[in-house]
Amino acid sequence: MFKKILLVAALILPMLASAQTLKIGLVDTQEILSKLPDTAAANKQLEETSKKYEDEYAKLNEEMKRLYDEIQNMGESELPAIRERKTREFTDHQQKAQQFEQNAMQHLQKLQGDLMQPIMQKIRTAIESVGKEGGYSLVQEMSTQIYYAAPVVDITSEVKAKLGVK
Repeated sequence: MFKKILLVAALILPMLASAQTLKIGLVDTQEILSKLPDTAAANKQLEETSKKYEDEYAKLNEEMKRLYDEIQNMGESELPAIRERKTREFTDHQQKAQQFEQNAMQHLQKLQGDLMQPIMQKIRTAIESVGKEGGYSLVQEMSTQIYYAAPVVDITSEVKAKLGVK
């Protein structure tokens, strides 16, 4: 029995000692992201591309409205073949507009990912560097709602300094 107690104590004591040396850092990546010049440049490029798509989509909608108005303004005496051709033209145009919108959204999402990936990697690298230099056992995103039993340190300003951001 005494041997069991010694064995348990031998196992628990190192765990207790290491728990006391646990050092947790918190970082607000959203704040850092909002302060980086790279983010502003990426957002500007996204806005410019989005504006081009919006302008083109507006032209497609104007054309669709024109075709719709033509169909609505046809009289009862209009030949069925002409009415059918105009209706088919309107339907085709409507499908093209929907396809254009889907393609534009997909392209914007891909562009955002392509632009933001290197920025996020830059932030991750800075976080890892600050974490290693500061001897942190864990660096956690600040916005995550987790209870910390050990004291935590906000290292956001250190990461920003590492990236040259104020």
